[in-house]
Amino acid sequence: MNVAAKKVRIVGAAVGVAAVLAFCGRDVGTERRPNVIVVLTDDQGYGDLGGHGNDIIRTPRLDRFAVQGVEFTNFYVSPVCAPTRASLLTGRYYYRTGIIHTSRGGAKMHADEVTLAERLQAAGYRTGIFGKWHLGDNYPMRPMDQGFEESLIHKSGGINQTPDRPNDYFDPLLWKNGQRFEAKGYCTDVFFDAALAFIEKNRNEPFFAYIPTNAPHTPLIVPDEYARPYLDAGLDEDTAKVYGMVENIDDNFGRLMDRLVELGLRENTLVVFLTDNGPQQRRYTAGLRGRKASTYEGGIRAISLWQWPAVLAAPAKLDPIAAHIDVAPTLMQAAGVEPGGEMDGLSLLPLLRGEPAGPDDRSLFFQCHRGLTPNRYQNAAVRRGAYKLVLGPGTFSDESWSYTGAPPAVLYDLHADPGEEKDIAGERPDVVEDLRERYEAWFEDVRSTRSFEPGVIHIGSRTETVAVLSRYQDSTYVGGRPTTWKTTIERAGRYEIRVKREEEAWWVGPATIYLSRNGVVQAKDLAPGSDHAFFDLPSGDAELDVWAQAPGSSREIVTDNSAVGNVVLRRVE
Repeated sequence: MNVAAKKVRIVGAAVGVAAVLAFCGRDVGTERRPNVIVVLTDDQGYGDLGGHGNDIIRTPRLDRFAVQGVEFTNFYVSPVCAPTRASLLTGRYYYRTGIIHTSRGGAKMHADEVTLAERLQAAGYRTGIFGKWHLGDNYPMRPMDQGFEESLIHKSGGINQTPDRPNDYFDPLLWKNGQRFEAKGYCTDVFFDAALAFIEKNRNEPFFAYIPTNAPHTPLIVPDEYARPYLDAGLDEDTAKVYGMVENIDDNFGRLMDRLVELGLRENTLVVFLTDNGPQQRRYTAGLRGRKASTYEGGIRAISLWQWPAVLAAPAKLDPIAAHIDVAPTLMQAAGVEPGGEMDGLSLLPLLRGEPAGPDDRSLFFQCHRGLTPNRYQNAAVRRGAYKLVLGPGTFSDESWSYTGAPPAVLYDLHADPGEEKDIAGERPDVVEDLRERYEAWFEDVRSTRSFEPGVIHIGSRTETVAVLSRYQDSTYVGGRPTTWKTTIERAGRYEIRVKREEEAWWVGPATIYLSRNGVVQAKDLAPGSDHAFFDLPSGDAELDVWAQAPGSSREIVTDNSAVGNVVLRRVE
């Protein structure tokens, strides 16, 4: 489905909104549609919360929020960040959306995926994102193309990753509504400041504010006053900085909640606090096994805290299994918006309102690994009832891994063994076989949606006049090496093309820029002192490869997360 067709689908789904809203107040218990705020932190583990038994970290506002609200104690996400974000915003398993993993061509969501923001915007909500997007940096995959009328974000998977290098957590280079923005202050403070301004501006209308912080993701940078107490307490430097970053998030979350009270919005604002995957570094995990990238509990069990004082029965701790795919349908139902389309998630609103849970027979599926071709059984897991089957454990980074026949698998009874210490696969082969068959059916189902094809960058759009092709983030990597960018040239014409050579300088002559379009190579010598060349490009789908070489040299293949090899295209006629 193309972008225009998606917009028709959104409008069609919104036709019934007026009717839905007519009974929305009676359905959810309030006469006005709720405001919606989702805070999502990056690499904050389940154990990085005082209320989860961590007696060192200081998170008083989040601890109070958890005690006074509703917490899902068995809430799951993907092993790494971009997949979680795609599922959260679409209500679908991320493999359906074109997201494969976090970089090297695997973090581009198809533009025809309909997001939570698009659904709410079509129903009259004001929508804003402040923080980390990580689902595509080019048109038509940017937040502003996917339903967010206000956006203040960093590109790629983190601040100081390509294409925005050099960069820093203090006074960061960000992008505000698609334009370069030099912020002042510490990144987390900047994002919450922008969110608070958005909330105040739209206080008289229903709004959706999405605040996905980049903290406590690496690089571990935090104001010294936050890390120093933990260093003085004898913690190692990494843990001290992570805890300081989380404490800063807690302070900002407190500012957010206080401002809602001051504006008279607290009662009818549905606030959700979530984390996107397990911790990257080794530290306290509340007894859970594994870390980020693992499908053990420590990699995929997330913090999930909810409050909506006007409606929700609170406080409560809810044990039924739930996941990121449930967030969008839950928030849509709360807002009285018909979901439309096909979602994998379920609305959690009945549970949040205190209604009894149904049978414990739901299955949830998890998988993610490096490489653009998902392999059956690799770094995967199934959770159903008390049981969890882990398939291909420890294979996240092995791009050459594949398996035929009966896969390596371990089985745990999480009710009896939440730390996943005792493999009972030999005792319950019937459960192993049942969960394996369910996994195989799921894998074939998600494969059938898009055959694991990532989204496509559009070049020459009037919406984005300059396109940056990030080598590490967006190029299709094969065997650990960048190959081509999959693109659509919207308008034929002459394009100015530049190739990045160093972190802070464009390539300057003498040199030749080479452009391969669907395997056909053109070459243009740079004029003396010039940093660019011009190529004529026809419209249509194109696998592009662009590079520069100095005379007498061979092509340099760069594979790391730097800006070297990035390409900038600008249509000039």
